[in-house]
Amino acid sequence: MIDIKLIRENPELVKENIKKKFQDHKLVLVDEVIELDKKNREAKLNGDNLRAERKKMSEQVGQLMKSGLKDEAEKIRQEVQKLNDALKENEDLEEKYSEEIKTRMMKIPNIMDASVPIGKDDSENVEVERFGEPTVPSYEIPYHADILERFNGLDKESAGRTSGVGFYYLIGDIARLHEAMLAFARDYMIDNGFTYCIPPFMIRSDVVTGVMSFEEMDAMMYKIEGEDLFLIGTSEHSMIGRFKNQIIKKEDLPITMTSYSPCFRKEIGSHGLEERGLYRVHQFEKQEMIVLCEPEDSMNWYNKMKNLSIELFRKFNVPVRQLDCCSGDLADLKVKSCDIEAWSPRQQKYFEVCSCSTLGDAQARRLGIRAKGEKGNYFLHTLNNTVVATPRGLIAVIENNYNEDGSITVPEVLRPYMGGKEKLIPVK
Repeated sequence: MIDIKLIRENPELVKENIKKKFQDHKLVLVDEVIELDKKNREAKLNGDNLRAERKKMSEQVGQLMKSGLKDEAEKIRQEVQKLNDALKENEDLEEKYSEEIKTRMMKIPNIMDASVPIGKDDSENVEVERFGEPTVPSYEIPYHADILERFNGLDKESAGRTSGVGFYYLIGDIARLHEAMLAFARDYMIDNGFTYCIPPFMIRSDVVTGVMSFEEMDAMMYKIEGEDLFLIGTSEHSMIGRFKNQIIKKEDLPITMTSYSPCFRKEIGSHGLEERGLYRVHQFEKQEMIVLCEPEDSMNWYNKMKNLSIELFRKFNVPVRQLDCCSGDLADLKVKSCDIEAWSPRQQKYFEVCSCSTLGDAQARRLGIRAKGEKGNYFLHTLNNTVVATPRGLIAVIENNYNEDGSITVPEVLRPYMGGKEKLIPVK
């Protein structure tokens, strides 16, 4: 959510930003907010006048009562009651205007960074740089689900019976490799100065609407029936929510944390060959990183965070590239975002494994996360990025370390977490 002062002072900038995101249907929201804000400020001024008049007349009542003029005091007291009634109506009007303004403001997209490429959808995202040489071996690399089957490492049939489509069992060495990646990612982030955290896996609705747009919430989140609780789609949600309505000391900034959690997502509309395996599932595990920092430091942290993901996957022997998200592919709360995509030698193309974003003060403004400065309190900037999400990261590691004989070379950094194993040997 942007600052309403920006709409008051520079509505054309806000409208131009909406146009660049190809959301022209939201242009009317700017004019509606301006009109409602005008009415709301008039109502507030009227309320202030009514309170001042009530105070003045209440003082008169006190003076008259002291002078023994009870009849005159009663007449003024009746006038005070009329003021109370008018003030209640005015306060209801203020509340109505404030709610209508908030509803619209929550739908107006954040102001994008000037470096965001303009484009209608993800097909117009821009490749920035590649890291590692994308190679295609001379031998065939099977579909990842078929590779895992040869290790007795994947059972989706049983998961279908227990939980339905979109769930899975990981077994044996494959399950161990999966956990080794998460354990290494945890230690890697700790070594880079981030504090480790395991957050709640369910959050309330006021936190959900603080960290994401309504559209994202409806498409992603699972609601707990009969309770004001949602299963998290990523630990970023509960990690940022931890600081809701808090005033952070400047000396405690930046706050840099890395969190582990399972993640739960509806993944509406998933279908096709690539969904047969583990590309799109309803439950997965992830190591995440979040930063709360001074506004002037957010772009520096954005670059540091995406570089951490790139370095991590290179340690897994996985070639990656950075893809800057264009305006039409940028979620409404985000100022700038990039995807880190891993090379798939089987498909001979890249696929997303990480997403790094800076949201400016949008989440902090919604959740009331502030710092105390010399000139008063101000909203912090929040950032988030995937360290590694499995099983997508697992797919990238398996394909890029798959050998002609069907074995999988364990990346060197993961061997201490695999009991020293250098290779995984298929049982079929």
